[in-house]
Amino acid sequence: MKEQLEALQAEALQSIATTETIRDLQDIKVAYLGKKGSLTGVLRGMGKLSKEERPVVGEIANHVRTAITTALEEKTEKLEQAELEKQLEEETIDVTLPGRPVKVGGPHLLTSIVQEIEDLFIGMGYEVREGPEVETDYFNFEALNLPKNHPARDMQDSFYITNELLLRTHTSPVQARTMQEYNGEKPFKMICPGKVYRRDTDDATHSHQFTQIEGLYVDKNVRMSDLKGTLDKFAKKMFGEDREIRLRPSFFPFTEPSVEMDISCKVCDGKGCSVCKSTGWIEILGGGMVHPKVLEMGGYDPEVYSGFAFGMGPERIAMLKYGVNDIRHFYANDIRFLKQYHKA
Repeated sequence: MKEQLEALQAEALQSIATTETIRDLQDIKVAYLGKKGSLTGVLRGMGKLSKEERPVVGEIANHVRTAITTALEEKTEKLEQAELEKQLEEETIDVTLPGRPVKVGGPHLLTSIVQEIEDLFIGMGYEVREGPEVETDYFNFEALNLPKNHPARDMQDSFYITNELLLRTHTSPVQARTMQEYNGEKPFKMICPGKVYRRDTDDATHSHQFTQIEGLYVDKNVRMSDLKGTLDKFAKKMFGEDREIRLRPSFFPFTEPSVEMDISCKVCDGKGCSVCKSTGWIEILGGGMVHPKVLEMGGYDPEVYSGFAFGMGPERIAMLKYGVNDIRHFYANDIRFLKQYHKA
């Protein structure tokens, strides 16, 4: 049996030495050291040996197993190193080549417009306020001088959830909530951007869901000239220093007097074209002096305090500023449209 073991060792070491793949090494390991391997088969005959021969043969068998195992490990390490070197040689990277550009996203056009407007008004001392999109009838209408059954409510065809809850039709409720929070105790400036909802037929210029930014300034001795100066600064910032504005009389239940603001058409420089319908002017927002009743319901004494309010639609501003001809582009998620306004 001693001769068998020595011959087995020599045969195994020879096979290991001539093997060129790791898979073949695994096969050799199983063939010689596995449960049904050659070494195990030889050791099964130890039961026929005498007591004196068994320890001697057992020691030789352990030596053979150790020699084969060591040879397998050394050859495996050698083959693995050779494979790694070959892989590194075949997959060499030329670090001098220019990198491939990674496409990244960016703010939506409406988000950029809202942020630009926020930055402008924050720079003028305004704070940015938010409020719930599901609003009470009181804050959406009554606190803004629109009592129940008021005819002006028909202008804002609403999504009612219950008799007293609805999706807000404008962001003005945030103004009413802010006035009640301060309870007539201090002056303030604020803007409130957010989504609003009205039952409308979606087309190129209308949507059932859109964005509004409304502003409110309440203090002592606030005048219409303050409103005009603020809106003039806004128009020049958003559309260029050469833009002119004009205020036209209008009607809103929550302001008195009320105005619509137009900007001079940048396409024809006020001379008249198809964009401005030959008037030279384009309507952009509405505003006015806060109605005394609105101040009173907000906790402010209209004999002491006055204020102005304004409201604008970022979609309309974006359409005028960038020449977008359909409001639905803002919500269609068409990457061909969106990437035109991505600023890297």
